[in-house]
Amino acid sequence: MQSMNRRVLTGLAVAAVMLPSAVLAADTKNQGYLVDAMTGNIVTSATTGLCVRTSDWTPARAVAQCDPDLVRKAPAPPKKAFTAPPAKKPAAKPKPKPKKPAMLNVQLKLSVQNFTFDKATMRDDQRKEIDSWMAKAWKGVTLGAIIVTGHTDRIGSKAYNQKLSEARAVTVKDYLISKGVNQKLIFWEGKNFAQPVPVTKFCDNKMSRKQLIECLAPNRRVDIEAVGQKPKPAPKPKPKK
Repeated sequence: MQSMNRRVLTGLAVAAVMLPSAVLAADTKNQGYLVDAMTGNIVTSATTGLCVRTSDWTPARAVAQCDPDLVRKAPAPPKKAFTAPPAKKPAAKPKPKPKKPAMLNVQLKLSVQNFTFDKATMRDDQRKEIDSWMAKAWKGVTLGAIIVTGHTDRIGSKAYNQKLSEARAVTVKDYLISKGVNQKLIFWEGKNFAQPVPVTKFCDNKMSRKQLIECLAPNRRVDIEAVGQKPKPAPKPKPKK
């Protein structure tokens, strides 16, 4: 009875000793290497330092720690080919603004004289005189304003001559507009006989009416004054010495 009890205890002791190995083997069955249950580290040989393989080890289960030659190294990612950044196009130079020509202020005057006595209409010769003046004097001029002033001789009342001088100014103003002049540039007025031509001071009232009318003819006029600008002429090159 005593001997039987001793055999049972011995079997239990052996089982107790073998149990950890059985558990270890079960835990490491699929590892390929023997693993220390306490530390979780792969067991190595004390003499060779090699990892202890299990019966389930296959090259596919090799780890770099134990069998570095069997472990496939992941291929390094391919190096990207160096591509030079596209060359920046040089910024286009802004085109230089054309220089504005130097301008010259101009003042152009014309006195259309010898209006028919007591009339505000123009004759053909007076229209031609204005046309010729505009074609020559106005060439290249940028107009800023035009002042049209009507005048009369001293025969008759001041009130009557004021209206007559204004009528003459309007006649010339309308003609300029008909030739294409912007009416917004035109200013007109009448001066009756307040601004006589100096030469007519010698016209004596003692003259016969016909002679006096003829003598005062220069006063029956319309003065046109145009102001504006035109390009300044280029300086003449200096002669070479």
